[in-house]
Amino acid sequence: MAHAHESNTGRIWKVFGILSLITIVEVGFGIVKPASLHLTSFLGTSPLNWIFIILTLAKAYGITWAFMHMEGEKKWFRRSVVWTAVFLISYLVTLLLIEGDYLYSTLAPLVKW
Repeated sequence: MAHAHESNTGRIWKVFGILSLITIVEVGFGIVKPASLHLTSFLGTSPLNWIFIILTLAKAYGITWAFMHMEGEKKWFRRSVVWTAVFLISYLVTLLLIEGDYLYSTLAPLVKW
């Protein structure tokens, strides 16, 4: 019985470490903002923004996998939860990038950025 408790505690610390590492990388990029990643454009936004989006999705997947106990569920159920969320988040990001680019190009002559 105590062994199972140690296993869960170890698992929680492992997930905590991975999520903390991803967060530290995100914060580091946010503070430093390398010009090569921040001042260029790739698929409608900067590569730095894409890094943030991908790392945030990775954290969301990790939280879902570990704390919603998805690893113990049936394969079809895991896929239905995870892929639905991935599709909806990707759709939202796409719409936000399209609308943001439109607003930027429309307001660029009027607003001093």
